[in-house]
Amino acid sequence: MQVLIEDIVIKDRVRTEIGDLKPLMESMRLHGQLNPITLSGENELIAGHRRTLAARELGWKFVEAHIVERASEVEKLQLELEENVHRKDFSPEELLAGYRRLDKLLHPTIGRRIGTALKCFFGKIFRRKPKKNTVPAPQVQPEQENGASTLRPANAPDNPAPKTDTNPQTDQRPPTAEKESDVIGSQFGI
Repeated sequence: MQVLIEDIVIKDRVRTEIGDLKPLMESMRLHGQLNPITLSGENELIAGHRRTLAARELGWKFVEAHIVERASEVEKLQLELEENVHRKDFSPEELLAGYRRLDKLLHPTIGRRIGTALKCFFGKIFRRKPKKNTVPAPQVQPEQENGASTLRPANAPDNPAPKTDTNPQTDQRPPTAEKESDVIGSQFGI
């Protein structure tokens, strides 16, 4: 839940050395508040002192907070200690590996940039588009013919043309046997 920063009560803290807040402020400016602070039901700060101070310095009015109801003085102190004691910082090797990965992502080699561009280009060309039903479903309307009711498509002409033996896909007459032999013969020079 969001809480007004001015409503947060900061009492005696175990941590007396706040350290440099500028890196935390820059992180919060770029990425927002990644983790909520912890407050008692009376808005007393239990955990997140540096985040609260950084948000205040940034001019924020609200911060995300987790509220712990009915926290005794013992529980408040335990939670403050737990948050700061049991976390594990990166080792120097882990930190270096993480920054190397980040640098590669931020500054890819020319080969990676070309590969990414090709992947994007061919992805657009060969993207599978969902099939659209381009043929509307026929709508049938009743038709009165000689006093009898018949059904016909809604888009049928009033005076339909006489029926012929046509191929509905090409709307052409099917070839006769004579014409088929002519076609086959012409393919072989006969």
